[in-house]
Amino acid sequence: MTGSHPGTASMPAPLTGSAAPCWVNLMTRDLESAQKFYAAVLGWSFRPGRLGQEFSVARRGDVPVAGIGAVATAYRVAVAWTPYFAVPDADAAASRIRERSGTVAVGPLALGKGRGALAADLDGAVFGIWERTEPATSPPAPDDRSHAWLRLHTRNAFDAAIFYGGVLDWASGRPGCCEVSYEKDEVIVECEGRQLARISSGAVEAAPDPLVRPHWQVHFPVADLAATVEAARQHGGSLVEQRPLGQGSEATLLDPDGGLFTVTDVRGPVAGDSG
Repeated sequence: MTGSHPGTASMPAPLTGSAAPCWVNLMTRDLESAQKFYAAVLGWSFRPGRLGQEFSVARRGDVPVAGIGAVATAYRVAVAWTPYFAVPDADAAASRIRERSGTVAVGPLALGKGRGALAADLDGAVFGIWERTEPATSPPAPDDRSHAWLRLHTRNAFDAAIFYGGVLDWASGRPGCCEVSYEKDEVIVECEGRQLARISSGAVEAAPDPLVRPHWQVHFPVADLAATVEAARQHGGSLVEQRPLGQGSEATLLDPDGGLFTVTDVRGPVAGDSG
């Protein structure tokens, strides 16, 4: 999660993965059932993580794409997919979160090959920060593509951009930092010329529907959306909603343990029609 890796100097680095600006992690209750579900739905394989028997790393081929930890019950947190953003100094980033009215729930503490913390922004959307302290050894993503991309549904996109910009040094001018731009009512976050995330307004903090409350939504690209949705249904998941896009379509799914995620047959983040 360092923003770049050897061997790709002429191409933008993958946006999510073990050597990228962001990593995605699922906090769930049962590791074995989660592995069976995501293996069937997304074609992942799994290897034990370095954090203990309740953790594993999902892989596409030999490439790490996501982490899974069966710690939702122990940590008393919701089952959810969470993005972890790379930072040069976890302690400094945690201080900036608190200074900007966010909350640091856990950490910073030792986490894999670095130090991390679990936090929430000023509207309650959960995210993590992670500081690498050991060199990355994982291979780059095939075709130099993202394993996932992100959308933040929040109360006010511009307020959220100021918060995350201050915490994560977006648009700071330092080498390798992500840049922020505006497109209609959305904020676009780009790293090395490629979109990492879109930030959209309109979330309601007290809404009973988790899709309406402020949250980070993780989007996974798939080759066959209909087959992916059917696989989810056959393995205990459910379809929450499906939407057409200008370049394809996407579906938000619920895994058997309650984790929300989105799959799409569009190969990269798209404009405001992805809602």
